[in-house]
Amino acid sequence: MTTFRFRQKALAIALALIAVAGAALLLARPQPIESAVLGADWECTQTAFVLTTCAPRLQQAIPAVETSRKDAIRATRG
Repeated sequence: MTTFRFRQKALAIALALIAVAGAALLLARPQPIESAVLGADWECTQTAFVLTTCAPRLQQAIPAVETSRKDAIRATRG
């Protein structure tokens, strides 16, 4: 009978740890925030309500493969 109680207790502890880990992952997920001080050229994210990081927004980049293909086609027709 004591083994059955031990297994129940171990299962309850395991489920509680899984629930706490899941909640920690949800809170630690970086979320975008608006920064009126820096302006529209900056993109900021906040992690776990504590750590805030900001980086300049990237412009739309043209893939290098697409650019080189266009250059190759123009060179052969010219």
